This record gives sequence, structure tokens and C-alpha cells, in this order.
Amino acid sequence: MTEEKKTRKPGGSAFKQQKLRACQPIITPKTIFPLFFFIAIIFTPLGGVLFYYSDKVSEIVIDYTFCDIEANETFSIIPSEYVSNSDADNNNDNTHCFYWRKLNITHPYSKNPNNITIPQCSIQFYLHKRMNPPIYLYYRLTNFFQNERVYVKSLDTDQLKGNDLSRHHLEKGGCESMAQIDGIIIYPCGLIANSLFNDTFSDLTRINNNSNNDINDDKNKGEIYQFISKGISNPTESAKYSPTKYNLTQIRPPPNWVLRYPNGTYTLEFPPINPKEDDHFQVWMHAAGLPIFRKLYGKNETQGLEIGYYQVDIDTVFPVKGYEGTKALVISTRSPIGGKNPFLGVAYIIVGCISGILGVLFTIKHFMHPKRLVKKRLAAWKIKKGKKTNE
Repeated sequence: MTEEKKTRKPGGSAFKQQKLRACQPIITPKTIFPLFFFIAIIFTPLGGVLFYYSDKVSEIVIDYTFCDIEANETFSIIPSEYVSNSDADNNNDNTHCFYWRKLNITHPYSKNPNNITIPQCSIQFYLHKRMNPPIYLYYRLTNFFQNERVYVKSLDTDQLKGNDLSRHHLEKGGCESMAQIDGIIIYPCGLIANSLFNDTFSDLTRINNNSNNDINDDKNKGEIYQFISKGISNPTESAKYSPTKYNLTQIRPPPNWVLRYPNGTYTLEFPPINPKEDDHFQVWMHAAGLPIFRKLYGKNETQGLEIGYYQVDIDTVFPVKGYEGTKALVISTRSPIGGKNPFLGVAYIIVGCISGILGVLFTIKHFMHPKRLVKKRLAAWKIKKGKKTNE
């Protein structure tokens, strides 16, 4: 009887037999203690530089989640827990308050084809020092899990590239839960598109330095500071999208978009979005990895913001209270290392300080109570002797 030849036997090379040469340094005080000091020397000043540049970023954060409940129909002071102003904190200036006001408004037909009355929150804020360009406008959401597995997969990349896919194709793909309404295809399909952030922010309007002014009064109106949305998404994002090839009769807007279209349907006057040109849509479709995130809404790379009061009007239609989330307006500059993020610099400083302290303590202990180390030659002899005994 012949023995069956084994064909899956690995080769005899050092790599396949796991016999590659490796460096196994012996851990001694002379090799470990300098490492602690090296980490301290590198991390501590690096953390200081990161913290310095982060502190130079001017940032205003205004949480307007409860504007429709807590604000009045005339301007009133925003509670301090809803406001964060880096420049005011640095200057210890609390004399200039922030104000908000709620109104119910009806936009003209071009923006409101269904003649719906929507809540609007007007916010007046004060700049304590000039903001140099570029200046960015963000919206920040909390407790919104865009990284949830079902949610992040709920889209169809082929449909977003313009292909007129059938309803059955979409239902078998990622858009299973949001592919059709009454047998009519949803475009764009999926949970991500359906939950598109739809609060709108007006451009900033400068007003008189006297607080509690009404921007609707012509004498209080000032210059308009504009944010542009073109170019706010990553340049590579537009390659993922193309205009749709569907006919208007084949598709409907997602359920949460119906108020933007007459009777919840696409028309020649109110056609489907062109995802390749809609930067707000592209920014939203790029799912965030954490439940607290901010997304870019607009930018101004040429004009600075001078000291004074400004007003922004926000159409607040995006629901967040149902899932215990919040939404906030963020106006920020940037530094060579990005936006405001003191955590990174503080983390580097803490790691550097801990390493330095440990290095000093271990060095003192070593000199006061040195531990006798076994000589390499003696250790090798004992290892060989142990092997012979076992044999």
C-alpha cells in the first residue's frame, strides 16, 4: 500500500517554516530609562505646539435645539449652557450676551411650493475679536449614529451614479427598507438620503452694536456676510454621483423630502436634485464615524468678520428631540493643524509628563536600590544546562 503524497506541505524556506532571524533586545535599565525621557522630550513640546495652535482658533457654538420652546417672539437672552465662545472665554468678557427669537414664517412659492408654515430661529451673537479668513459655517449633531450598520449601508451607489435601476433591483440591495412608495421608486433611495439635514442657515447680517435690535428694521441692517456652499465637499466625492436618467413619472422624493416638492412629487419646476452639483448632499452622504459630529455647511475664504453683532436666521425643520439629540450652529476659523481640538495637545502633554515622571522615579530607584543583573554568559550557560537536564 503506497502512502498518499501530501501536497499541502509548506516549503522548507525560513519564511514558511517561521525561522526568520529576529532581534530580541534584552530589557535593561540602560535601554528602558532613556526611552521614557525620549518620549517626554518629544511629546511634551509637541503637545504644547498643538495646544497653542488649537487655542488660536476662534470658534462660536450655539445650540438652538430648544429655540422653538424656550425662545420668545422678541429677542431674549440665550441661556449660557447653550453657548460656547472661545474668544469671550479667553478675554473673560461676559458683558455681551447672545439673543434668540422664534417666529413662524411662510416662504414664497419658489422655496415653499406647499405653502407650509415653518418655525424659524433668529440668533444674534457678538464677535469679541476679528475673525480672519477662511471662516467656516458648520452644523453639529449629537446622538446621531450615522455609523450604524444598517444605516450606513442604506444607499445604492449605482442609482447615485445616474443609472435608472428597477424597483426590484433596489429592494435586493442596500435600499431594501427605503426603495419605493406605493410601487414608485424613491430617488435617491435609502435611509441616509431620507434623513438629509434640512435646516437652512441664512447669510450673516451685521447689525448695530445695541443689543436686542430687530433685523427687520431697516435702520439696524448692515452689510451681508455670505457663505458659499460650492466646494465644501471633498473633491473626490463628486466622482461618485451623476444626474439621474429616470423620468419624472418614475420616481418620487424620499418621505422626509415631500414638503420641498408640490404634493410630494417631482415636477419640471421642482426637479430631482443633481447629486453631482449638490455639495450639501455629498457632505451628508459621507457618513460620520461617531455619534457627535459636525459637517460643513458653508465657507468664506476671502472676507473676514469684524468685531460686532451679527444675526443668522435658521429654518428649524430637522427633528432631533425624538432621539434625544441636539443640533448647533458652529462658526469657526482654522489653524495649520485644522480646527479647534485642544484634546490632542493635552493628550500629548499628559503622555510626555507621565513618561518623564516615570523615567525620573525609575532612575532614582535604580541608583538607590540597584538590582543585580545576570550576566549574559552565565544566563546562556544556565539555559544550556537546563536543556541537557531535560534530555
